[in-house]
Amino acid sequence: MPLVWSEALSLEMPAMDRLHEDMIDQLALVETASDEQLLEAWQAMIEHTAIHFAEEDQWMQATGFAPDNCHSSQHAIVLKIMREGAEKCAKGDLAIVRQMAYELTVWLPHHVSAMDAGLALHLKSVGFDPETGRIDNPEALPTSTVTSCRVEPCEDHAA
Repeated sequence: MPLVWSEALSLEMPAMDRLHEDMIDQLALVETASDEQLLEAWQAMIEHTAIHFAEEDQWMQATGFAPDNCHSSQHAIVLKIMREGAEKCAKGDLAIVRQMAYELTVWLPHHVSAMDAGLALHLKSVGFDPETGRIDNPEALPTSTVTSCRVEPCEDHAA
């Protein structure tokens, strides 16, 4: 079943919600692409996702997240896997991209409701405006860089 945008995915942060809605639209184009159109649709999906993730990563860095925090690291991993899928698709393995597209329909809502919801809460708490980069509540910025998705380092949760 295709993923569709709904208010349940909204983080009440228009700039972030637009990125997610656009990603869902790109994903739908991949899911409905013919075999002949699949690689082109997947490459467009990768380009959109790279821009989307770069925006969120920039917001994190502007508001006190370390460049290699859990959220940004997950972005990098997902993009790497997507690019590997494009390479395999270019060699004729279309099934891998179709499977990846399906997996993204499962992953994205979880990512939005966990990592992106936490980011949105943080951005709101410091009064960050994604459109201008302005921070209205700088005293709320973290005193040390945020490096993990929890209080403990992420490696502690690998088991």
